[in-house]
Amino acid sequence: MKKYKVGYTTGVFDMFHIGHLNILKRSKEQCEFLIVGVTTDELVSYKNKKAIIPHNERMAIVEAITYVDKVVPQENMNKMEAWENYKFDVMFVGSDWKGTEKWDKFEMQFKEVGVDIEYFPYTKGTSSTLLREALHKVVYFSEPVLK
Repeated sequence: MKKYKVGYTTGVFDMFHIGHLNILKRSKEQCEFLIVGVTTDELVSYKNKKAIIPHNERMAIVEAITYVDKVVPQENMNKMEAWENYKFDVMFVGSDWKGTEKWDKFEMQFKEVGVDIEYFPYTKGTSSTLLREALHKVVYFSEPVLK
């Protein structure tokens, strides 16, 4: 028997990598049913960037992961609205958010409705930001393909 019945996590999942897979795997290890919110292209702008992979393709990639039971679009940052829609009993999130004002507030709100927050460490050495930077260097410094 797993610790939680329904788990929820969100992410952009742009340029899917091992860190993404790790959080989905670790989340599923703790819950019977895992719902994953994939950030819409419009909402990605909160990170001051554009997604490289379109939202519908990122949804399809996450949906294909065996640890994931349901994929939903994440259209805003309102976690309580997500809870009202999906009634999860735990939210999984990266440890870089732990102790921030924003997540301390979420912890208080979720505690009132009996929802736990589990923080997972990010996978060291890989991130979409690092992949984006490497891709930019390759594109910026390489010779044009067509002349």
